[in-house]
Amino acid sequence: MDWADELAQRVRDAGPQVVNDSKTPSGTVHVGSLRGPVILDTIVRALRANGVETTLLYGVDDLDPMDAQALLTADAVETEMGRPLAHVPDQEDDGHASYARHHAQTFIDTFAGLGIHPDRYYWMSDIYATGDLDPFIGTALDKAALVREIYRRVANVQHPDTWHPIGVICPTCGKVGTTIVTDWNGEQVYFECRKDLVTWARGCGASGWISPFGGAAKLPWNLEWAAQWSLFGVTIEPNGKDLSTAGGSRDRSDAIAREVFEREPPLNVPYEFLNIGGKKMSTSKGRGAAAHSIAEVVPPEQLRFLFMRHRPNHAIDFDPEGTDQIPRLFDEFDKFAAATAGREVKGELPPGYEATFRYSLLDPDADVAAEAAAFRPAFGHLAMLIQIPGVDIVERIEAEKGSPLTDRERALLDQRAGAARAWLETYAPESAKLTVQHDAVPPAAADLDQDQRAFLAHLAEAVERDGPASGDAWQASIFAVAAEDDVPGRRAFEAIYRAFLGRTNGPRAGWLLASLDPVFVRERAREASGWTDAAGPPGPLPVGG
Repeated sequence: MDWADELAQRVRDAGPQVVNDSKTPSGTVHVGSLRGPVILDTIVRALRANGVETTLLYGVDDLDPMDAQALLTADAVETEMGRPLAHVPDQEDDGHASYARHHAQTFIDTFAGLGIHPDRYYWMSDIYATGDLDPFIGTALDKAALVREIYRRVANVQHPDTWHPIGVICPTCGKVGTTIVTDWNGEQVYFECRKDLVTWARGCGASGWISPFGGAAKLPWNLEWAAQWSLFGVTIEPNGKDLSTAGGSRDRSDAIAREVFEREPPLNVPYEFLNIGGKKMSTSKGRGAAAHSIAEVVPPEQLRFLFMRHRPNHAIDFDPEGTDQIPRLFDEFDKFAAATAGREVKGELPPGYEATFRYSLLDPDADVAAEAAAFRPAFGHLAMLIQIPGVDIVERIEAEKGSPLTDRERALLDQRAGAARAWLETYAPESAKLTVQHDAVPPAAADLDQDQRAFLAHLAEAVERDGPASGDAWQASIFAVAAEDDVPGRRAFEAIYRAFLGRTNGPRAGWLLASLDPVFVRERAREASGWTDAAGPPGPLPVGG
């Protein structure tokens, strides 16, 4: 069973389920932040497939204070640091009501394209304003001593005896990150907006008694999280592993839920991060590719697959600018599809690969067998084809399939070709961009040594004899000829690149040759080899300009 199906089996007799997640929109949301929503959606699909009534919620914690200086313009740092994100003006000035609405909406807009459809979105600035959280605020303040004791016991966080679990939005300067509450009389709190409470924002010095209700104040994150669980009836809420460390946010909120708000916390599904270059992507530090930018290059099913191919507790390292990481992602997806369709594939597959493929599909009701059996051209091969002038892509792919494409396959081809063009324009390395030199043998071929020239001559013979068509067949032929000639694979590939591209590197050689006319490949290999007779000595190279 897949992990999501295992989870669904565990709770199938526990009644209706409410699955929740939320995000603080402190800046451009990186692609790693999509792991949570994809995991949530997968859980919801598994629950519903097992007959469990399920509601999916997604929230935006937009009353959190602005604390990421790097994401603001210099002139806004003094005035905006410490203010609720919902009250910070949109830095892009593109029609959104606030900084929070801009970044959160840009992120949320990627959901539908990934097949993620929450039953309800909520914004904490709206929730507080309705007064729905007022009972929880009152309870937290009444039990302030217990909250302080939980912080000490669970997380070894020492708050002074006057500290109360609420942050007032200063009525003078509008900041929430700089205020502290030291007293509560059952109706109002006494607050101070301190100039030096935090290092990243400066308070105005105001103080006084004020009502904390109706959106005038917000609970600290651990209490707000626990209050959300009670308010919305949340039963399952996954979260990143940074929140699940011993004594961390999840442990504190779990204890607060049980002891302060008197309800059992939701089931947790901790998940690892999506790293880039071995480091966690970070919104506040500006590290990582933007989620909406990646979604423009990687189609939804491959993007879902990026997060689904490993169990949640397995870290993912993904660098879109890596030499071949995006092509490899497509290749692995195609491998899972082929195996699900019952075709033989090279290498081992993890247990539950069929479920991984199923949950990667955009439509939860898709015909899995038909989707798995659909013909999909290799991404790298397609990226080469679209760079070669005069190639009819559809005609060439149908020739490789051996039959006309279905409507679905044509749609998949169009989608993948668009992704390949976007990849070439954004993340593809120079080695993936090619100009095949048709007119004459490139000057770089003059530096081929005798073994490489012999390899090309024998490769020309293999083309005439075997007529490989697919990238895999070409790759096998290259390795076979290189082995017969005792030429290392690296030098064999270099010979091909020099002969066809005029440089020493390039995309996978087998797919490069598969994208070209076989007659041209044979004749160019012969010309570049300088051998008029493969059995005789090499003649002079007919190198052009």
